[in-house]
Amino acid sequence: MTPSAPDVIVIGAGPAGAAAAAMLAGQGWRVHVFERGHFPRFSLGESLLPRCMADLEAAGLLDAVLAGGYQPKNGAAFTRDGRETAIDFRDKSTPGWGTTFQVERADFDRRLIEAAAERGAAVTFGASVDAFHADPVRPRVSVCYADGHRETLETGFVLDASGAGRVLARLEQLECESGQAARSALFTHVDVDEATLARDGFDREKILIGVHPDDAGLWYWLIPLADGCASVGVVGDRARMATFGETPAARFAALIAAEPRFRALLEGARHRREVGELQGYSTDVTRLHGPGYALLGNAGAFLDPVFSSGVTLALRSASLAAPLVARQLAGETVAWDDAFDAPLRRGMATFRAFVDGWYDGRLQSIVFHENAPPSIQSRISAILAGYAWDDANPFTRETAKHLDTLAALCGHERAGPGTVTA
Repeated sequence: MTPSAPDVIVIGAGPAGAAAAAMLAGQGWRVHVFERGHFPRFSLGESLLPRCMADLEAAGLLDAVLAGGYQPKNGAAFTRDGRETAIDFRDKSTPGWGTTFQVERADFDRRLIEAAAERGAAVTFGASVDAFHADPVRPRVSVCYADGHRETLETGFVLDASGAGRVLARLEQLECESGQAARSALFTHVDVDEATLARDGFDREKILIGVHPDDAGLWYWLIPLADGCASVGVVGDRARMATFGETPAARFAALIAAEPRFRALLEGARHRREVGELQGYSTDVTRLHGPGYALLGNAGAFLDPVFSSGVTLALRSASLAAPLVARQLAGETVAWDDAFDAPLRRGMATFRAFVDGWYDGRLQSIVFHENAPPSIQSRISAILAGYAWDDANPFTRETAKHLDTLAALCGHERAGPGTVTA
């Protein structure tokens, strides 16, 4: 049974919801998390960024993550048309964590929400929020349980961490165009042959990002996990991806065969799950908060998977929102625009500029340039490690301008999306 009036209702038990619930419950607030699914459940987003670690620690969740035995991660490796390069997150200009993990999300998410429950949060699975009444003091949600029972709950604040469910964005009509191109992602989990990885010189502590040899707008990921499994995916323009086959499995096979290193690494790899496909995943909202509520992580906006920013933004949003919720519950007036929306969107804008730079070729020219100065490499490394809020880094200020200048120095000529000239 649910408490008659929890202080905070959290919609969704993913990383953002678990972190916010853990922080608030740890301070003594009565928190109830409603999750429509049942854990463990599959999710993409297996490659974390080092910036996540500080937010996990602040939420009291770091020990749960360290106990997971996950694959360590210290950077990203890149391959394009036979050229190899790597970025080590430990060689970054911003202080803080330089390492993190590559995680199997079903286990990772389960550990986080269980740790939040241990800190005092109530958690109900199989419960969907299907109606909402905004109010600055006593917002209300309607919850439908797995057995069909429904009830309306009053609370002090609602945090929407429903991810792709985007509960409050839909109910409050906040959804808007993301400004990102219509892209598609094909993905699966495979068993990888460790002997093949060893012969290739594959670095398990880095995500591998590949680029299609004939189309720089198509890119690949390979994320080694701790149990001999790897997450593998391909992302690109939706119409372009459709030209590679009639089914997701056919498209995936053709695209893997087209990239030499991925083809060699995955030769004979056994699929653990069918090839899945996501389309139109980039989302945005007109605002990230309203009377008595705030949107966390993907429930608000999602950019693109290329730099694994999703979980970082989810945890950052929870870390920004939870103290503000506590202050508001305590009777303070909170400037949500200044203290939540603006700083969160500032980091999102930095990531967005890097995403745009990747697809139009500027960032690829920088990443694959053979003689980038160490000082520049360390600043790029800091952003790719998730430190998108460091004002001391020029690449978080006027990001597009700095990318333009550096890409031109690396020989890139602006020739349109998906075209790399250096």
